[in-house]
Amino acid sequence: MTDKLIERNPNILSGTPVFFGTRVPVRILMEHLESGDRLDEFLDEYPTVSREQAIKVLERARTLLVGDADNAAT
Repeated sequence: MTDKLIERNPNILSGTPVFFGTRVPVRILMEHLESGDRLDEFLDEYPTVSREQAIKVLERARTLLVGDADNAAT
């Protein structure tokens, strides 16, 4: 599966979801944030991931987790 944001390819890290065009697993971003690191710290450590990619992944995760819950409450 490739959607130009996240790529899942059996030939790249055995199909682990990675940032498109990199070999950086998306879970690494989540692990950094969970441990209290700032986004800039993650980006410094993984320069092949752009700020735009990381923010879009976080936005997608929020949408999947929260969905329209904000609109349903009103």
